[in-house]
Amino acid sequence: MPDIAVYPGSFDPITNGHLDLLQRALKIFDRIIVAVATNAFKKSLFTIEERMEMCRVSLADYPTVSIDTFDGLLVKYATGKKARAILRGLRAVTDFEYEFQLAMMNRRLEPELETVFLMTGLRWVFLSSSILKEAAVHGGDIVGMVPEIVFQKLQEKFGLK
Repeated sequence: MPDIAVYPGSFDPITNGHLDLLQRALKIFDRIIVAVATNAFKKSLFTIEERMEMCRVSLADYPTVSIDTFDGLLVKYATGKKARAILRGLRAVTDFEYEFQLAMMNRRLEPELETVFLMTGLRWVFLSSSILKEAAVHGGDIVGMVPEIVFQKLQEKFGLK
């Protein structure tokens, strides 16, 4: 049976930091499911359809990565997909406390499902989707921080050239 990990997130939008983490995680897992969350409590810039499209295009060269959407309890989704682990990225120490709490709750709910933390690559340690959107809306140069499709979609969304 293949080792499957679920990489959950809003991916609003997907960044090169996400791609870096996925590339390294593929050395550990046979298959990774990028699970785009439809969190009703979180305001997204892009619709779920737009986020899914950006992920699909950005990850087209990775045959062992699939893109899906989920709503509800992550552990139920992951066990339904026969995943062995939840994949999470950590940028800095400030991420750890929140991620640790989530991991402990997930372990309490589903003890057989592990959480695997990977440190963000040094090149991307500053980058988050929120910071990226803030820079983009004000015309900041985000070339090289996101896949080409995301760059185009951000330009369209904010009316930038």
